[in-house]
Amino acid sequence: MARILALDYGKKRTGIAVTDPLKIIATPLKTEETRELVGFLKKYFAAEPVEKVLIGYPLALDGSPTDATPLVEKFFGQFQKLFPEIPIEKTDERMSSKWASDAIREMGLSKTQRRDKSLIDRTAACMMLQDYLNSVG
Repeated sequence: MARILALDYGKKRTGIAVTDPLKIIATPLKTEETRELVGFLKKYFAAEPVEKVLIGYPLALDGSPTDATPLVEKFFGQFQKLFPEIPIEKTDERMSSKWASDAIREMGLSKTQRRDKSLIDRTAACMMLQDYLNSVG
């Protein structure tokens, strides 16, 4: 069965999460340097069946675009050209990094571990993906 992949796309790093084959549970997969993301995706898609990719779409609390919105738009178009067989869908990522930081703090990790931005990125991707699964399930 094919999985769903979620991307918390950023200028420097991209958090990646994936579902189990039954699409019930989201799990953080890794954080990839954004400049290496396409190479990672090519390898991942060759090894694992993926039914859909979700990408966090950055909007301000009032729904207006942020400075990161054009970056995501550009990658969205690039993804569609490179991987036309895999649907990609935008999902609201407002507050995902804040919720990820809060969840990490509640896990009782040390201050140093909580400052690890790559952990926040992949946790944010996981939370977006689980929220998506809950909304369609």
